[in-house]
Amino acid sequence: MRLSIFILIFLNSLICISQEIVSPIDKIVPDIGFDNIYVKKISTDSASSTFAIWIKQKVRIHKHINHTENVLIDKGYGEFQISDSIYKVSKGDLIVIPKNTWHGVIVNSSTTMKVISVQSPEYFGNDRVFKD
Repeated sequence: MRLSIFILIFLNSLICISQEIVSPIDKIVPDIGFDNIYVKKISTDSASSTFAIWIKQKVRIHKHINHTENVLIDKGYGEFQISDSIYKVSKGDLIVIPKNTWHGVIVNSSTTMKVISVQSPEYFGNDRVFKD
């Protein structure tokens, strides 16, 4: 009985430790070259998924039916659309996008925009709907 409890506690601590990430944001880089958008998964569990996303030109207007998305801009600037509003955004800006809300971005900077995106709950990519 004691051994079973110890094993459960040990396994649970391994699961928690495996999700901890401490990394300078500048060290998170694309693995390959890309044309417009590159997405790199940083972490995921049942509560949320975290991605680094690089955008050279734009992200088409879309929505996530079941996910809230929080976007922190790390590099670049542009125009971020949420519903019918357009916001000028740049490094350090945080954008909170409620689930089922149309959104997209146009990059105006000469450098690639880099964002950190946290989606909750865990994101599998199957609830993204593009606007026609």
